[in-house]
Amino acid sequence: MRILPHLRFLFFVMASLWLSQAQGAHIIGGEFSYECLGGGNYRFTLRLYRDCAGGGALFDGAPGAPFSATVSIYEGNSNVPINISLGAPSVKGVDLEISNPCLIVPPGICVEEGVYTFTRNLPLSNQSYHITYQRCCRNNSITNIVDPGNSGATYTIELTALAQSLCNNSPSFQKVPPIVICAGQDINYDFSASDVDGDALKYYLCTPYLGGGTNQTQWSLPNGVAPNPDMPPPYNPVFFSPPYSSFNPMGGNPPLSIDPNTGLISGVPNQQGQFVVGVCVEEYRNGQLLSVSRRDFQFNVTDCEPTVVADIEEDAIINGQDFLVISCGQDTVDFTNQSYQLQFINNFEWVFDINGTPQSFADWDASVVFPGIGTYEGKLLLNPGTTCADTANIFVTIFPEVVSNFSFEYDTCNAGSVDFTDLSYSGAGPGTITEWAWNFDDLNTASVQNPGHLYQIPGTFLVKLRVTDVNGCKDVQVYPLPYYPVPDLIVVAPSEFVGCEPAEITFTNLSFPIDESYTVAWDFGDGNTGVGLSPTHEYTEPGLYSILLSITSPLGCYTDTAFIDWIEILPSPDAGFTYTPSRPSNIEPTVQFIDQSKEAVSWRWDFSGIGFSLLSDPVFTFPDTGLQVVTQIVTHASGCRDTAVQVIDVIPEVRYFLPNAFTPNGDGINDTYRGEGIMEGVQRFRFQVWNRYGELIFESDNPYEGWNGRKQNVGDPAPSGVYVVVVSYQTPRGENMQLKGYAVLVD
Repeated sequence: MRILPHLRFLFFVMASLWLSQAQGAHIIGGEFSYECLGGGNYRFTLRLYRDCAGGGALFDGAPGAPFSATVSIYEGNSNVPINISLGAPSVKGVDLEISNPCLIVPPGICVEEGVYTFTRNLPLSNQSYHITYQRCCRNNSITNIVDPGNSGATYTIELTALAQSLCNNSPSFQKVPPIVICAGQDINYDFSASDVDGDALKYYLCTPYLGGGTNQTQWSLPNGVAPNPDMPPPYNPVFFSPPYSSFNPMGGNPPLSIDPNTGLISGVPNQQGQFVVGVCVEEYRNGQLLSVSRRDFQFNVTDCEPTVVADIEEDAIINGQDFLVISCGQDTVDFTNQSYQLQFINNFEWVFDINGTPQSFADWDASVVFPGIGTYEGKLLLNPGTTCADTANIFVTIFPEVVSNFSFEYDTCNAGSVDFTDLSYSGAGPGTITEWAWNFDDLNTASVQNPGHLYQIPGTFLVKLRVTDVNGCKDVQVYPLPYYPVPDLIVVAPSEFVGCEPAEITFTNLSFPIDESYTVAWDFGDGNTGVGLSPTHEYTEPGLYSILLSITSPLGCYTDTAFIDWIEILPSPDAGFTYTPSRPSNIEPTVQFIDQSKEAVSWRWDFSGIGFSLLSDPVFTFPDTGLQVVTQIVTHASGCRDTAVQVIDVIPEVRYFLPNAFTPNGDGINDTYRGEGIMEGVQRFRFQVWNRYGELIFESDNPYEGWNGRKQNVGDPAPSGVYVVVVSYQTPRGENMQLKGYAVLVD
């Protein structure tokens, strides 16, 4: 059976680790078995399976492993364990085998089996012994259980009282669980166990157990990653995520199942992912249950690649798997070989039945001449006669040719519809063309046989007609259509019809079909002309103007029109003003404005948004210093306006003066020495008084604080005499100032 190129199967990819080296995401399965040696002595075997490609920890107890391997044995309901150290396991690689040898096992897959064996004498008891190994954690990417990354595993077996009394040997699984599973095919894996005692065995799917925790710091505690001792029964089952369960752990169609008598697992997996599966074997002797052996394993699925797939470039797939190649009017057919994978293709051959005679072709891409119209069969054979072979069944149908053709008719100078006439034909006979697909190259299409089309824009259009006949044969024809008529109706929309001089008018040309390839000439009626589709023109004088417009196409077609007395330009005033004083300040903030406009009949003033006036010559007092924007808007009798704007700087002035002398005698008159003036907006003020010995006897940063004649205004009175005064400050506009003077202290 050939494998279609668009079908793929699922293969196993080992999950990447999500925990550190100390955690157990490397363990993917395990099982216990035992042998009775007589005299109460038993040999126990623990088999664990490890992902050795994901970088996880080694088997516990192996050289370099983070933890030792331990097993705990509990008798009956006792919580007192018998602890056993297992030592290093016997480790070997597991062969990667899949059921179909023609599917490729992906690289980077590695699974190891670690086997621990130990013997123990267990006195005959009327209770069961439970032998247990626990480890965290499972792979975080597992699909079918809840919170897999925090779910560990318990591998355990029960040595029942009846089994002890009979010196029973438990069943032992014969084969390693499958490493690679491919969906889309039946899986048939032997999970049977052998029993040296010849007891009856019954198989069923069961629920794996949880065990261990995520505590890495205290790893040996019950919630640690490697509990020591391992916990006693009973053990909690894993929680399956709906719709999965222990009886339907993987889904599929049909779902996974196990034959209760043979242990053969079958089903067709169809979903990618990783799935925890439990398999139990019950052992019966004379109808009595002796033991239950458990296998807990992680099944994994994702895409598989077939080694050899026969594939060609086809027109259709028929019967779900065969290739159909159609040729219309051509007896010679070129076949494109798309087979893969090339490294596994050793031999190939094309074979076609031509008039009852098979003909072979040895080229990778074959070119075959057929006798004429008809249907032919053939094959592409890959690796014929070998295990990994594939065959592509090919059907070739030769149909009569179909030819696309058409003509068109239109008035080259007058804008109007273009009429298209279909001239196509099919060798299948008259009336056999069933589809017409027109593309007019202006984002418009049609599907009728003989359409008409009105172009909204000029240009040379590549008109395409694709026709299809009853056989599905197609042909395409493309012809250039030069379409450059002049408009039937000239339509222009000016930005305004009435404007104030000087007026800038944009003439938006709404006529069609025209573009930049046309010569568009304008006469604006004021002695000026221009060219272009939609020009802008400035009128500088009042008046009534007529517009003349002519349009010439690239093919020489011509049309014109006149718009009489179309644009009216009204007279406008001239705004302007002066003001006094020329340098207003906080000391002199009142400004007189003098109108200098011409032909104005009304005025409106805006004083920096804080005041308004309708007078021709207003007066305004500015409440603050700084740059003030003054706007004058004047109106003409025609209603036209003009605007003048000036920025006035109201200067923040500082006035500061130092007196000559003072008399700090406490009479309340002239008792302190300080400067006077206008200091609004002053920054970094500093006032200093020095005696004749160069000693600073008073200092202040407050312009309104004076010297009272005492040292720093609190010490002993200073003697009469002359003192040096130094004052520095920064004006509101950042100018640094310094004053020096003399203060005469008079008793």
